[in-house]
Amino acid sequence: MPNFSGKWGLTEQLQAVAAGTWTGLPTYELYAWGSNGGGKLGNNSVAASSSPVQVGNLLNWFQISAGTGHSSSVKKDSTLWSWGENADGQLGDNTIANRSSPVQIGSLTNWYQVSSGRQHTASVKADGTMWAWGNGNGGALGDNTVLKKSSPVQIGALTNWAQVSAGNTFTASVKTDGTLWTWGAGGLGQLGINASLVYRSSPVQVGALTTWAQVSIGWEHASAVKTDGTLWAWGSSANGQIGDGNRINRSSPVQIGALTTWSKVSSGLNHTASIKTDGTLWSWGDNSPRGQLGDGTVVDRSSPVQVGALTNWSSVSAGDSFTSSVKTDGTLWSWGYNGSGQLGDGTVVNKSSPVQIGAITSWAQTSSGGSHNLAILQGTTN
Repeated sequence: MPNFSGKWGLTEQLQAVAAGTWTGLPTYELYAWGSNGGGKLGNNSVAASSSPVQVGNLLNWFQISAGTGHSSSVKKDSTLWSWGENADGQLGDNTIANRSSPVQIGSLTNWYQVSSGRQHTASVKADGTMWAWGNGNGGALGDNTVLKKSSPVQIGALTNWAQVSAGNTFTASVKTDGTLWTWGAGGLGQLGINASLVYRSSPVQVGALTTWAQVSIGWEHASAVKTDGTLWAWGSSANGQIGDGNRINRSSPVQIGALTTWSKVSSGLNHTASIKTDGTLWSWGDNSPRGQLGDGTVVDRSSPVQVGALTNWSSVSAGDSFTSSVKTDGTLWSWGYNGSGQLGDGTVVNKSSPVQIGAITSWAQTSSGGSHNLAILQGTTN
């Protein structure tokens, strides 16, 4: 499994256990909060919560993804689980019934990474194959149809997919060879293939470069980091969410500034957040009137602005008008829209600057969705 948290990854932990340098087995508790329509918090209810609530009592959650109305996770044993809204089959359990508790998708133990979008889900297996399910509107699944699928379907036959990101009605992925691919609806240029009024129901390559490292897509825009540390974006920019200093839609990737110190990026509904190699946090795009950029204002920004002056940000997740982030000290922070308690601070008051969620210092990962948030708490058991 990849190291999503900024802490030790699973492979590193297992190596430490084998070497006798780990004093206990790592544990991973799952927590959720915010809106709970369709049961997307996974706590066997449909009641909203403005503070983190534990999802079951299992200790093996490892990679999480909060979508618009559903959630997905890969466990430490590489099984795949999902819960929440399911009218379009986006849970992948071969039904269209909502689930208020996690349900396992099939019985395979080779899932690697999952991404929940608006009404569809995409996942990469450990063997490098790509799979998708849910609403295929606009070709979002990539299986050469526009049909709904309530169970995972393989996308082509290739075995070199590395990372995937599912958005509104389109999807993007990076292969192990560093190439970038997109599919689905592209009416605002969000496919990045230099064409606007198109949709593609199968993956198409974005340019010919082999230096793409990570991609993240929002509602109708996408952002990506290259191996050289440069930052790129494309698609809709009505709120400045591309970050190139204006509000012009881009149908091909454009570089954001000239810096080569970008480390990771997350695209939300209409805003974007990114962390640099120096641990600083930056954001841009829609900020009015909810403060999801975290810069203490409710002013939209068409270029990256730094969030505070701290240099200890580890990971960030941009959702629907709110953002959450984990610091290197294991503390969890959030800001922006809070109408459903999705910030997790026990209130429903919007915050335009980061607020700490509780006093715990062992948060490992966070994922912001439509109006809910997921997070993993890392611990140790002897």
